[in-house]
Amino acid sequence: MTHTPLPQVSLLTPAKNEQDNLPRLFAEISEAMEQQDRSWELLVVDDGSTDGSWQVISEHAVRDPRIRGIRLRRNFGKAAALAAGVAEVRGELLVTLDADLQDDPAEIPRLLAELDAGADLVSGHKANRQDPLGKRLPSKVFNWFTGLITGLKLSDHNCGLKAARTEVYRRVPLYGELHRYIPALAHQLGYRVVEQPVHHRARLHGKSKYGLERYLRGALDLLTVVALTRYGRRPAHLFGGLGMLAGTIGTLILLYLTGVWMFTDQPIGTRPLLTLGILLEIFAVQMISVGLLAELVLHRTGRDRDVEVLVADQTPVKASAA
Repeated sequence: MTHTPLPQVSLLTPAKNEQDNLPRLFAEISEAMEQQDRSWELLVVDDGSTDGSWQVISEHAVRDPRIRGIRLRRNFGKAAALAAGVAEVRGELLVTLDADLQDDPAEIPRLLAELDAGADLVSGHKANRQDPLGKRLPSKVFNWFTGLITGLKLSDHNCGLKAARTEVYRRVPLYGELHRYIPALAHQLGYRVVEQPVHHRARLHGKSKYGLERYLRGALDLLTVVALTRYGRRPAHLFGGLGMLAGTIGTLILLYLTGVWMFTDQPIGTRPLLTLGILLEIFAVQMISVGLLAELVLHRTGRDRDVEVLVADQTPVKASAA
């Protein structure tokens, strides 16, 4: 039996209703990869398209064996589409880009060169972004705030054009809207993340799948990122910290009211401040208890099971659970 050699580079693009953009995308990717002395594959994930996108993908897959397609039963969102694609790619290096042609495939060789230079993930930066002001301004705020919270200072956290070692994508969580925070999550895991300015183009066909509501969802997902990156292995510090803060405030309130009750003739039983103090103390006990339970769960499941350590020859090996 003849075995087809595995490609060195996998290109992954999620697509929803991009039938007019896909033929040009395939041609430009082929042209860009011809500059590389590497074998490659292109995996297109049809994220519940309702136009002729799947037919275009199928036709090109028949003509070019390097092109493959996955069709999701309905629209699950970009993170789910990426996760489905990551599970199927076969290359050691992975390049992701959007199917709307705003990401220029001609930039792929430059991103791969950064990986050759030692980076684990290269995130594109749309330096001259070809989007309306209504999208650019919220994006600037989003990127600044994400850098402040996560500690990874990038000009463009959510650029669709990225290159990475495939293992990076297989280790970062991809669900909900967490695809916006792939660089920050990779950085937290100890991977070397760099940024590369890339050419950005105006959309020619179709319309954007995202509106301003994505920034509201992104703000909620940022809380998830903070929990995963800062407190994923020490949840008692998160919940216990909130509990101690609430408990301290509640204690000060109750001490104040105790002083009022002991040294004055003013009643305190009907004061809303008394209710607030009691509620804060109850909340403190609940948060500290949740933190301790979370620590017990981590202990039982083996908190170091997925931690990588570097031995003397810089080879990553799995640390055994205690």
